[in-house]
Amino acid sequence: MRRKKNRNFQESTRHLFRLYTMIPFAILIVLFFVFTAINGRITLTNRTAEASLKISQSISGVYTQYEAEAMRMAASPSVVNYVSNHLDSEDVYAEFYDFNNRQQVKSIFHIVDTQGVFLASSAAPDEVSSDLAFGSLIHRISLKPEALLTEMNSFRYSHDRYTDYTFGKAILKDGHVIGYLVLQLLEADMQKLIFVQNTEVAVVTDEHHTIIATTSNITKGILNKFAPKQEGNNQVLLNGGKYYMHTREVQDTPIRVHTLNSVRSESYTLYTLSIFILATSLLLWIIIHFLAQKMSERNSESIDKLVYALRKLREGNLNEYVDIHTGDEFEILGEQYNNMLDRLKDLLEKNKELSRISTLVEVKQLQSQFHPHFIFNVLETLRYAIKIDAKQAQDIVMILSRLLRYSIGNERSVKLNDDLNYVRDYLNLQQIRFKERLNYNIQIKDDAGNIYVPKLLLQAMIENSIKYGYKDQSSVNIDIIVYTADGKLVLQVLDNGPGMSPERLEEVHQILKNHHNTTEHIGLYNIHRRLILLYGEESGIDIRSSEGIGTCVTLTIPYEMGDQDV
Repeated sequence: MRRKKNRNFQESTRHLFRLYTMIPFAILIVLFFVFTAINGRITLTNRTAEASLKISQSISGVYTQYEAEAMRMAASPSVVNYVSNHLDSEDVYAEFYDFNNRQQVKSIFHIVDTQGVFLASSAAPDEVSSDLAFGSLIHRISLKPEALLTEMNSFRYSHDRYTDYTFGKAILKDGHVIGYLVLQLLEADMQKLIFVQNTEVAVVTDEHHTIIATTSNITKGILNKFAPKQEGNNQVLLNGGKYYMHTREVQDTPIRVHTLNSVRSESYTLYTLSIFILATSLLLWIIIHFLAQKMSERNSESIDKLVYALRKLREGNLNEYVDIHTGDEFEILGEQYNNMLDRLKDLLEKNKELSRISTLVEVKQLQSQFHPHFIFNVLETLRYAIKIDAKQAQDIVMILSRLLRYSIGNERSVKLNDDLNYVRDYLNLQQIRFKERLNYNIQIKDDAGNIYVPKLLLQAMIENSIKYGYKDQSSVNIDIIVYTADGKLVLQVLDNGPGMSPERLEEVHQILKNHHNTTEHIGLYNIHRRLILLYGEESGIDIRSSEGIGTCVTLTIPYEMGDQDV
């Protein structure tokens, strides 16, 4: 029957695995074209946007550098001095060529006086001196001498050199215009700047859509304007072809950058991805078919081991461990099952010992609380008090009744204040008996009195202090100190009794360390062992004693304020 069940599990695993792998394949085929179209559009959009950003950054860098240089040169002392005195022209040329040689986009510069005479130029002045457009340019600069003129215009120079953008600034001295500085960017360098990857066509225009530079003449319209026909959703028609266009304004400039990519590239992407998906799907199907067989065989073996172990556990066998070394979650399950068995056995042992210890402690406490000798002593004291001091006799009866009522209660966990009240009553009775021969003091620090503790926690320690305290001496002092530290409740019982010799103290320490007590001294041992079982190894009783000086018993347990399970 067991082998048949394994075969059924393997077959069902293979069947379900193949069935569920068919579902994503079917969904993949149905959604493939939608995904590919979206992916192609995103890719095309990103490529176009990235190209636009790259060109914009380059244009911005050129614009910023020339803007700063035009303002600097117009205010340069060497330029002002040269325009005023016509001296040291070499300094002016040196400044320009030092700047120009470092630029990706080169330029032509001119310095013209207020009469239109060319004082300095990096090109032949006669090429533009008679050009009415250049004169108009100088006039526009003069209209706003404090401002920088930037505009798109085209001038032709020798060797078929054309400029396509101009920076102009009036040269001032003492608040008066003494000349004009003109920097004109070369069109060829601007075109090189906009030739970047991931875009088929790039166009740079001014705020009036006038083309400053372009990588294709198909973009040029009437009056050198860029005006493609909009098709919606960032698509335009240009020279009979459909393009996706991204437009970006160059920050802090009147320049705009347009990048265009043909929509036909999406179809090529669709075709390529189709072949890739089909080939990949076929390969994955072969691999999944093989892996399904291997997975079902291995997993069924691991499950069989776990099921067998659980069946033995249900029968009460706590020694049936599983041995799985698959390196996956089944191995983790096997390790956790084995750990669970270990913890279960430890817990059973601890519960047995805790039950035994609790029973012994309760019996010891009952013996202590209703010890005939203690009752006899109290009653004997009461008999004399009735004759001598009726008020004291009444107090004895009240205290004894409270002790008896508290001791027969069923609570296992009480507030420390309540347990200390019991201690006070017990010590008061003993003090009535021993009079000035017994003194005690109870100190509670912080808010420790509201912490819950096991009932009659200090009873055995106080009994020992009284029992052995009068040996070889006539009086006993008992100090009880309670405080909290680092999340723990600390209770100390100190007496000035005869103490213990080092040998006896070591013997008591060994008794407390053992897991099983074979001696007749069970009071402190039972309390110590119960606390360790309840709260862990950091809890329990610690004893310090010096012969002839006294004994200090320290009890430590963790606590949470107001938690009755402390």
